This record gives sequence, structure tokens and C-alpha cells, in this order.
Amino acid sequence: MRIAQVAPLYESVPPKFYGGTERVVSYLTEELVRQGHEVTLFASGDSETQARLVAACPRGLRHDPHVREPLAHHYIQLDQVLAQADRFDIIHFHSGYLHFPVAHRSATAHLTTLHGRLDIPDLMPLYRRYRGMPLVSISDDQRRPLPWANWQATVYHGLPTELHYCGTGEGDYLAFLGRVSAEKRLDRAIEIAIRAGMKLKVAAKIDQADREYYHETIEPLLDHPLIEWLGEIGDGDKQEFLGNARALLFPIDWPEPFGLVLIEAMACGTPVIAFRRGSVPELIQDGPSGFIVDSIEEAVAASARISYLDRQECRRLFEQRFSAERMTRDYVALYEQIIEAKRQQQFLPAVNGEAHWNDGAAAPGGAGLIE
Repeated sequence: MRIAQVAPLYESVPPKFYGGTERVVSYLTEELVRQGHEVTLFASGDSETQARLVAACPRGLRHDPHVREPLAHHYIQLDQVLAQADRFDIIHFHSGYLHFPVAHRSATAHLTTLHGRLDIPDLMPLYRRYRGMPLVSISDDQRRPLPWANWQATVYHGLPTELHYCGTGEGDYLAFLGRVSAEKRLDRAIEIAIRAGMKLKVAAKIDQADREYYHETIEPLLDHPLIEWLGEIGDGDKQEFLGNARALLFPIDWPEPFGLVLIEAMACGTPVIAFRRGSVPELIQDGPSGFIVDSIEEAVAASARISYLDRQECRRLFEQRFSAERMTRDYVALYEQIIEAKRQQQFLPAVNGEAHWNDGAAAPGGAGLIE
């Protein structure tokens, strides 16, 4: 199969440090190549892949101090994809909705995996206008704001099984890994650790938009002797960081669409203490792979019981449910369905003297028409 993967340009594929979407695109791309597919990756020029790489910019935009208008680079990427569209059996977008106005007019089969939150009012009219666009969710919970959208499947993320191994947890600390922001609730993680009397190691990225929050809310909490700030870490550091932790704290306060760190921890045999929000109940099995809680008090109590969980069982559940091979197999089956559906489309009567394909895309007046 000839497959195009279109990644966001903010980070390389895979990212050097933080970057969940780009990391998933990398795992999927490399596994597709391993399975014998002909894959083209549209990404930043510093990406590393066994696929054919088409770069719209020299390096990930977040790390280029000269970039002032990131959208301009994404427009260049979109033009690159469209110029080569007839080379592919299917185009798989991971870059949001920028391509909607042109992709729904393409003769090439396509789908879009949505990696972000959808409970934003500004998004509703956009997705209604393009409600025929074939979409993939990364959890069932992610769909809740847009239940009427053209969902094709939910495909959970996956990691290469050889990327991590089951750690011992002998570091005797709790771990927080992710991004410093109000919805991720690092402040909760700090309170949980202090109340439990356990050390907390924090490996976190700070976006420019969250620096004020960090300085005002988080920085004053880091002076406690139980709290150790490590800053942003890369893939090469995660095995030691997560594998030596007693548990990962995931005290989120928002509808997390997935949470890649959850399955990274499971891959290291490290159980998770997570708040019951977003995708958490879909990914974590309460008991075997961690504890799902509804309050700080419950999280503190769970931390006292974490040593009773079997780390090998946690790792086994990861291999069963969240491998890159399983993720790729799910996507390949979906690609085949979408390609076949595209082949079976019938011409509609001429509109303004031109024939159109019915792609189910919402158009003015309610007609679903593409060229």
C-alpha cells in the first residue's frame, strides 16, 4: 500500500524531547515500513525515518528561533501533499483541520486522526461544515463533544514493545512526566506526594504560554525537600525515570484525549495513579495497572497500596493492548476500508455542468460534493 503520513511541524518525527503526536506518527510510520508498505512522511527536515521524507521546513518549528509564523510552513506542507496526492492510495493527516477545505475535494482517499481536545466552542461550526470528513478518535471519550462527526474508528496509540522493559520501581519515588499547565495539575501531584510522605520527581516541559502559570503557581512549590525538578527529558531518559518509579501520578483536570505517558509507564511496568477524567477509564484497568481516583485523598491512599500491584502484569497489559504493531494493524484495516469505499463511490448528476463525487462532506445548502 502507498501511504502518506502528514505530521505537525512543531516537533521533529520523532521529537527530541516532548511531543506526543509526533512520537505516535513516528511509531506508526516505522511499523508500516517494517510491514512492507511504501510510506512517505511529510514532516520537518530534522525527522528521522526509514520512510521517504518530504520536509516543509529544516527543523521542528518549536526549536527554530527564527520562526515567527508557523502557519506559513504548514501551508507549504499542505501544498507538498496535494502536489503528490496521486502517488498515494491513502493520505493520513495528523495535523489538525488545516487541510479540510482542500482534502475533501481530493480524489485520493484520506482520513484524519484528531490528537487534541474537541470541547472548544469555536470548533463546532468548523466540524459541522466538514462533517463528512473521515475522522479517527484516539479514545471514545474524545468524541463526546462531536458525537455526530464522521467517526470511522477509535484507534488507541501504541508503542514499540522493545522501546521499554519492565523496571523494578526500586527508586522509591513517585513520578510526574508531561507538560506544566493548569489542566495537567502538577500542583496536585506535589500535594499528593507531600501528603503521602513520598519523594516526587518531576520531568516536565514548559511552553511559553504556560510560563506565567509556572512562575506563579508551580515554582513556589518546588522548594519542598520531597520535590525534585528535572526539567524536560527525552525518550532515552524515560526508561530509567519511569522504570525506577513506584508509580506515575496523572492528576489531570481536563478531558485528556489519550495521555501517551500512561502507556509509557505501563510499558515500564510502572502502575499509574490517575484522576477519572477523559480517556483514563479506557486505558487504565483499576487494580491491575494502577488506581483510578476522584480526589487527592483517594490518590494519597492509593499511593500506600501501590506496592501490592504486580509490575509484570502491568507490562503484560501494555503488550496486549498498546503495542505499535496492534495500532498499525488497526490502521491498515481502516485504510483498506476507506480505500474500498472511495472506489465504490458513484458519480452524482452534474452540478453546474461538472460531475462530482459524493464524499459525504458538508457543503453549503447541505449537499456533500467533491470534485
